[in-house]
Amino acid sequence: MNFDFTEEQLMIQQTAREFAESEIAPTAVERDKNGEFPTEIIKKMSELGFMGMMVDPKYDGAGMDTVSYALAMIEISKVDASVGVIMSVNNSLVTFGLEKWGSDFIKEKYLKPLARGEKLGAFALSEPEAGSDATQQQTMAVKDGDHWVINGMKNWITNGLSADYHIVMAQTDKEKRHKGITAFIVEKGTPGFTHGVKEDKLGIKSSDTCSLIFEDCRVPEENVIWEVGKGFNFAMNTLNGGRYGIASQAVGIAQASLEAATKYAKVRKAFGTEIANHQAIQFKIADMATKTEAAKLLTLQAAALKDAGKPYIKEASMAKLYSSKVAVENALEAIQIHGGYGYVREYLVERFLRDAKITEIYEGTSEIQKIIIGRELLRD
Repeated sequence: MNFDFTEEQLMIQQTAREFAESEIAPTAVERDKNGEFPTEIIKKMSELGFMGMMVDPKYDGAGMDTVSYALAMIEISKVDASVGVIMSVNNSLVTFGLEKWGSDFIKEKYLKPLARGEKLGAFALSEPEAGSDATQQQTMAVKDGDHWVINGMKNWITNGLSADYHIVMAQTDKEKRHKGITAFIVEKGTPGFTHGVKEDKLGIKSSDTCSLIFEDCRVPEENVIWEVGKGFNFAMNTLNGGRYGIASQAVGIAQASLEAATKYAKVRKAFGTEIANHQAIQFKIADMATKTEAAKLLTLQAAALKDAGKPYIKEASMAKLYSSKVAVENALEAIQIHGGYGYVREYLVERFLRDAKITEIYEGTSEIQKIIIGRELLRD
């Protein structure tokens, strides 16, 4: 077992760290406060190849491995989890699935500009009545000549307002239930396709989330991903391939909380000495560091298994389950160590908690991760 990173992986990690500190950090607080989408930051990330990191260069991607992606995601999310989730969706839920299951037409027309970062993608699966139970799709698509006509609504769509291309799951044969679901690419501006209002969220406020509304939206037949009736399989396989992205985001938040707590403990004084000298604080920091390292190792293990072409579904779910839990716990402890200062915006740690909570919910709740892990363990 080799725990050493390659020179390329270390270079990508360092590049992401420096970019996050110089380009993302200066505006993170204001963007969170104002709910401002980081348009210019995403453009600069595209120039670094961070929006299509794992896509083959023949499709204009950066051709990096999954471990490199996880390392970059950790560094970006440590500074701003909002930027991290925008990056994660485009890499894990959009370009990953299109490269693996998209037609040559889709790869040429949609994957290439997404991988270059010229266009942004969104993944539309959740609905008002279909959250964790994704089989209950109510959005319908009916064939009409060489087009499909889509009617329905999607909820909680990350990048929903800003995305150029949306991967949309819709029911094409209700009698077949989940085997009658099909995935489509719908372009922004297509007649009959509109957005709901931007959601006012607890955290990751610099990324946009909204509902998508389809009213007799006509989509060309060539925009079907994989094939008709394969939409549920496409969605589940894509989510399986993307959970280490959210796990990496959670590790970044956990690491940020640990670093903030450690820094503060060294300067804050109580009872005649820095609070870092009190055993109660030392124990908290020790627990935070241990859990962060464990979460990181779980996440990198899942990424390494994928790179090696080995099964990784169970490990990716374990990484997301545990890393998201640690992100919340570390953020809470960071606030506790900061005392009253932890409860105000000035000291950042309250944002870490607000951002951390969603990692236990999106791309499969913690409860769903436990179901997946249990099924994988009991499969044989």
